[in-house]
Amino acid sequence: MSSNSSPIAILGGTGPAGMGLALRWLRAGESIVIGSRDPQRAQQAADELKQRAGLQAKVSGVENIAACAACETSVLTVPFEGQTSLLKQLKPAFRPGSVLIDATVPLASSIGGRASRPLGVWQGSAAQQAAELVPKGVSVAAAFHNLSAELLNGDDPLDCDVIVCSDDPEATDLTRRLAAKISGIRTIDGGKLENARIIEQITALLIGLNIRHKGHSGIRITGLPEEAYR
Repeated sequence: MSSNSSPIAILGGTGPAGMGLALRWLRAGESIVIGSRDPQRAQQAADELKQRAGLQAKVSGVENIAACAACETSVLTVPFEGQTSLLKQLKPAFRPGSVLIDATVPLASSIGGRASRPLGVWQGSAAQQAAELVPKGVSVAAAFHNLSAELLNGDDPLDCDVIVCSDDPEATDLTRRLAAKISGIRTIDGGKLENARIIEQITALLIGLNIRHKGHSGIRITGLPEEAYR
């Protein structure tokens, strides 16, 4: 099972969400490998992150397959329409016993592209679809769906909870440790992977709220005992 002392691969990591997570973890002292279809674009993203996080930041950029093969922990931050094809491509690259943290949100833009609506996924959720596509022995956790990419790419703490769903308790613990490294984040065990369908669909609501009220909304879960957030 992975530990957060090893590098983290961010697959499809040149988009806003991947860059934001990478930036926050680099500032927390983690080592990051940015993956992309285009290795040159991945290296450019790594160079940009090093400038923003500091020259001491441990970050490199390579093609997605190389990033996946180099790390025991991977975070998938691609649009939903690219999830299946990328995971099929990566299947031989996953290390046995590794963890994939899936942040994919199954959304479709409405007419004009100003809002998004949730898409139905036959498996129940994007995370459950990912679990069907990775090799046996690779654990999948669902997390980071409800974070604002714009805020992740900023400097201020995030006022948001991260709910983690997985059928593997060790994958849940690993993901929660990584989430807690982001300033302002609290983490909650959201139960089995099947619960990811609920978390994924909340994102569509948050996008609508952000458009309507011109903000960067997140979620907070209240009323739980303090140990639930540790």
